Amino acid sequence: MSRYSDLLKTPGVARIISAQLTARFPFGMLSLAFLLHIERQTGSYGAAGLVLAAMSIGQAIAGPLTSRLMGRWGMRPVLTVTLLICSAAITTIGIVTLSVPAAMAVAFVAGISMPPIQPAVRTIYPKMVNSKQLTPLFSLDATAQEIIWVIGPVATTFISTQISTVWGILVAVAFLLGGGAWFISSPELGRVRIPRSRRKLGVVLTRPPVLLATVVGFLLVGACAAIEAGVVAVFGHDGADAGIVLAIFSIGSIVGGLSLGHVPIGPWSTARRMFIVFAGTAAAMAMMDFWWLAATLFIAGIGIAPALAVLFAIVSASVKFSDTAEAYGWVGTGQLIGAALGSAIAGFLIDGNGAVGAFWAAGAFAFVGFLIPAVFRRWHPDLRGRDASPLPDTEPVTTISPS
Repeated sequence: MSRYSDLLKTPGVARIISAQLTARFPFGMLSLAFLLHIERQTGSYGAAGLVLAAMSIGQAIAGPLTSRLMGRWGMRPVLTVTLLICSAAITTIGIVTLSVPAAMAVAFVAGISMPPIQPAVRTIYPKMVNSKQLTPLFSLDATAQEIIWVIGPVATTFISTQISTVWGILVAVAFLLGGGAWFISSPELGRVRIPRSRRKLGVVLTRPPVLLATVVGFLLVGACAAIEAGVVAVFGHDGADAGIVLAIFSIGSIVGGLSLGHVPIGPWSTARRMFIVFAGTAAAMAMMDFWWLAATLFIAGIGIAPALAVLFAIVSASVKFSDTAEAYGWVGTGQLIGAALGSAIAGFLIDGNGAVGAFWAAGAFAFVGFLIPAVFRRWHPDLRGRDASPLPDTEPVTTISPS
């Protein structure tokens, strides 16, 4: 804990973490808010899953593109334009009654214009702390973001069930606008400029650690999205049970992040953390009972923040600084495709097999998420005794030869 407290005393770190968490707080609200809102309008979890999938696919397409644009146009212009368009699209879904295809189209616009806050902040971090502090900072960030998943689902469930699903969506928009403005105005965005990458779009994926992080992130978030849909299906719309269980799931992630964040990163690190997620998810299938799900999902959650921290660190240590934003954009794209497929598959399995179907999907995602980093551990950087700073960009040096 002393290591984390020292990090928070570093100038600007506490502010930038707080700002980006506030801006990203809607991410812990929107999936559940849309799920409740669309299901209440249509009576189908499958339809709600399709709307969520459309938004996630839009985000997936935008991820590397908007991240790369930050190196060309600057972080603030890209973040400002996307923030305004995204907020308008989300508001439209909340206040306008739309058919499922229309809701999917608007959700796609919301997704493709989602502000690239996560790639921006991941790119800024290496310039704010020394090399020894970077891996603990990634761990602290991955752990702190679980606050989003602790408070977000509870707040969304309470607002949507006790007031209306429309207000559940509008509150998320308020956080997006307020937090986005705070993050964009942060001094760090003016001090750090992302160099323009000389490589073609997508070349960074040829780096094995980036591809590994993208695939594992896809599977991890797919499992989480399926779990979220399953928990909502178990407990329905009445009461706060779904939000409480999801909050406990996230508390497990916080405990894991604080407990394992200091552990050195070796070739087996990702596989071990993903096995924890799989074990808890597999156990959850046994009973759709409040206390059983709370206990087993707490166990599953212990692996989430530590796994994310490892993925962030191996990407940072494997690419040049000019490629970090795009690399994190691709990792985000993988996670969002996972969210799209996890939500959609879980929705249809719930319709056909009941709530347990979502946990079947989650278990499959988590198991493959353990298997791949175990099989391809040679692609996994060994950061024991190394820092996770990006590789330096080198420029040709002009020299004058004597005549």
